[in-house]
Amino acid sequence: MRRANLFMLLWLAIGALPAWAQTGASLSGVVTDQTSAGVRNVAVTVKNVDTGTTRTITTDGTGHFQAIGLPLGHFEIRAAKQGFADETRAGISLAAGENAMVDIQMHRNTPDVCASGREFATTDCTLTWHGITLYGAYDIGVGWVSHGLPENGYNYEGASLVNRNGYEHRFLIAPNNLQQTGLGIRGKEEFLPGWSVVFNASTGINPQSGLLANASATQTINNGLPRKSYSYTIDGARAGQPFNDEIYAGISSAHYGTLTFGRQRALGTDAMLLYDPAGGSYAFSYIGYNGTMAGGGDTEDSRWDDALKYRIAYGPVHFGAMYKFADGSGGCYSASGAWTAATCTPESAHNNAYGFDLGGEYGKFSADVVFQQYNQAISVLNPLLGPQSLSAPYQSTTNSINTNPINGANLIDPNNTVYGIVTDNRAVMVAAKYTWNPLKFFAGYEYIWQNNPKNPLGVGASDQGGYIMSGVEDNNLDTQKLVQIWWAGGKYAVDSKTDITFAWYQQRQNDFRIPSTCSPEAGFRSSCAGTLNEGSLYLDHHFTKRFDAFAGIAYSWVSGGLAIAIPHGPGVPYFSNNNCAPTVGGRFAF
Repeated sequence: MRRANLFMLLWLAIGALPAWAQTGASLSGVVTDQTSAGVRNVAVTVKNVDTGTTRTITTDGTGHFQAIGLPLGHFEIRAAKQGFADETRAGISLAAGENAMVDIQMHRNTPDVCASGREFATTDCTLTWHGITLYGAYDIGVGWVSHGLPENGYNYEGASLVNRNGYEHRFLIAPNNLQQTGLGIRGKEEFLPGWSVVFNASTGINPQSGLLANASATQTINNGLPRKSYSYTIDGARAGQPFNDEIYAGISSAHYGTLTFGRQRALGTDAMLLYDPAGGSYAFSYIGYNGTMAGGGDTEDSRWDDALKYRIAYGPVHFGAMYKFADGSGGCYSASGAWTAATCTPESAHNNAYGFDLGGEYGKFSADVVFQQYNQAISVLNPLLGPQSLSAPYQSTTNSINTNPINGANLIDPNNTVYGIVTDNRAVMVAAKYTWNPLKFFAGYEYIWQNNPKNPLGVGASDQGGYIMSGVEDNNLDTQKLVQIWWAGGKYAVDSKTDITFAWYQQRQNDFRIPSTCSPEAGFRSSCAGTLNEGSLYLDHHFTKRFDAFAGIAYSWVSGGLAIAIPHGPGVPYFSNNNCAPTVGGRFAF
């Protein structure tokens, strides 16, 4: 009886074998290297995409592998072995009883040039880990200026450009000559095929003091001092913010472009860095040092807070668009010449902005056209006057709008506040470059329209970095102010490590004073027509991919209304209308 039952089970199993053979499936193939030789001991993992189950098998001495007894469905195969790059084959569909053949070729890994500290220092490897990159630079030099001022711990620009308050020749430690010293972190992580999350956060530092770059603080520490007691004062978008360069996040698509939101460089700033022969260098570039061109008429607007930015490239053509939402406080405003804290009206900020960029490449030639409109742009050009400074009703230490002092108690304490001129700005820029090895040629032009603001700001209005304004000029312009900036230059590659760069820059403004009384006899004011010129020449040698040393000279001078120090006030000229600034230094970038 037992024998009969055993024979019956064997008969049923044998009978079922053909049925299994009709429903089961298998995968087989050969794993080879670049020479087509079979690779042994490769771990081949077969994954059922439908269920997530996996099976791992090992290739034999000739590189063959086989996986049998697989259900019908969808599969992918991954081959892995030390010394080789992993290879994956996807999109495999198995039908009942099918024996699919999938051959895999593996490639040997090349040595990772970024694996050691020495190789990192001598190559341009990035500090990237799981899609997140740390980057930064340290740039410091020694210079001499024919007409300069002492440095301070907040300044982030070199001392090359002619300065309205510079009056003495001196040697000094010059920060950030070719590049802003600072740190940043950026990332890109794919979450769907072709779609990634991106972010960037970066800040600038004074390499002498370790303080965050803060243009506004260079003004406030000089408030109330006589001009010859000033240290360097500048205006700019970096105002002590934790991330004073950029901080933004967004989504990037391989086909539909990149959309980001946050604090971001203006489209004009992007174009300036691309088409300036000196690459935005503070020591050798007027348009990098000053920022008027990059900000579309105002240095502070070289970066926009609360801004959406979109960029897309289609073949050789690229397009960009940007919009800034209004933010901050508009302060308290009154049009009356005799106003008080009780009669001024609280204002809302109307500092929205927008811009567009269209460009392209054709062979070795590239060009861009950029349009920008910024409302309620603020220019902070001089510290507040005080008991020790020149006596004048302009830039008063008492609260003021339109240069009118307030009657009665101050709305705000003038300490640690700034004085600004407010305008609505519009600008169009055209820039191009051409490569003719070993030469690169650069040229650009920008036309800027400035008008008194359609919506004025009042005392207590917000400025960059949380600073507030104790003095506001909303009617600084008698008529439309027109500014033109052009530049040209070239970069010559002496060899693979050494470049020589020459650049020339000029800014002009019209006579926007009514009535026009601008002459040497009548006395110039800042509302008179004038010019600013700068020429520079420098050599940059890369000892390694990351470390370079440079030496060069810049010479700049001003004339007419651009040689007047205090906006719209009496004729207070620059102490000296020129500056000669040779500089040597070094930079380490990673």
